[in-house]
Amino acid sequence: MDLNKWPRETGVKDHNLFGDEFFGTEPPCVMYEKRPVLDPEGKPVEGLYSAWIIFNNPAQYNSYTTEMVKGAIAAFNRASMDNSVTTVVFTAVGDRAFCTGGNTKEYAEYYSMTFEYSLYMDLFNGMVDAILNCKKPVICRVNGMRVAGGQEIGTACDLTIASDLAVFGQAGPRHGSAPVGGATDFLPWFMGMERGMWSSISCEMISAYKAMLWGLIIKAVPVLKLDGKFICNPQVVTDKFVENGQIVYGDFVTGEAAREAKEKVKAATVDFSLLDAEVNNFIWKFTNLFPHCLQMSIDSVRAKKKFFWDQGKVVYRHWLTANMMSEAYLGFNAFNTKKLTGKDVIDFIEYRRQLAQAKPFTQELVDAVMAPRIEK
Repeated sequence: MDLNKWPRETGVKDHNLFGDEFFGTEPPCVMYEKRPVLDPEGKPVEGLYSAWIIFNNPAQYNSYTTEMVKGAIAAFNRASMDNSVTTVVFTAVGDRAFCTGGNTKEYAEYYSMTFEYSLYMDLFNGMVDAILNCKKPVICRVNGMRVAGGQEIGTACDLTIASDLAVFGQAGPRHGSAPVGGATDFLPWFMGMERGMWSSISCEMISAYKAMLWGLIIKAVPVLKLDGKFICNPQVVTDKFVENGQIVYGDFVTGEAAREAKEKVKAATVDFSLLDAEVNNFIWKFTNLFPHCLQMSIDSVRAKKKFFWDQGKVVYRHWLTANMMSEAYLGFNAFNTKKLTGKDVIDFIEYRRQLAQAKPFTQELVDAVMAPRIEK
């Protein structure tokens, strides 16, 4: 058999499922860009690209709306089906947030107290699946906060390279939900069981350096420039590893040091050039590997995350929908009205008293635990 004479169609078939209507440029939206692969000298490589999937909703800390979830699914499918793409970069607009999860305004004003949330959760599950099933390595380029659902879709990615200003964590039990959009499945693999547990339930944030120390991310990169030189995030301990017998590397500074650090950050400018150079280094490394061997290696590691995610995602969907009729209603509406009340959470002590007295979920209970509006 002469392979040179084997009959086949010419040209490249289009295997993409989604059209351009899922992408945009005006927030809130998902932007999809193909950028040339750059060689070590910064020169574009002809015919090969990285696909940049970019959340564009900076006014709401790049929280994802329903339409943005659809856009993310479409974008990962498009990148998967394009053999000119060697790597996917998942990131967001601005320098404050990669993603802070679902759009709380939409949750509070549309989804709470409705069963529509079950349909939304089908889409959310599809977004996580789209990342885990992507046919290319996926780099999460963290340009700011990666919190709540943003942390969950971030941990679905294969590797994370972060600005050292970024913070990481969950918010579910504080704001009326549970981190079952991936965090409870993925975090124990990254951090170990106890740290995964702590991160899932404490709602405390950790720095990019602590995240790197704990194995959550591959690299933290300085992005602050002061007097023309890059400096590490002054709000985090980076020059000591142990103090008084305790590991403090990656902890946030406190007291007077915190005030001075905040002023230093204000005086500096944010420059992502080192971060982007590191992302490009990873893209170049992936481009110079056998693509199918690379993907088999990636899928084999992903299989461990997918196993636990697939066990629970349908059950989680039903629980989250039912929860929209109670604690999520309280939590999301408290957060959504914080400009009117001055508080972004309910009165947890009073809520527990109400439960201890077996009070039904009525308007009376809601009024008892929600913060009153500030009189002007």
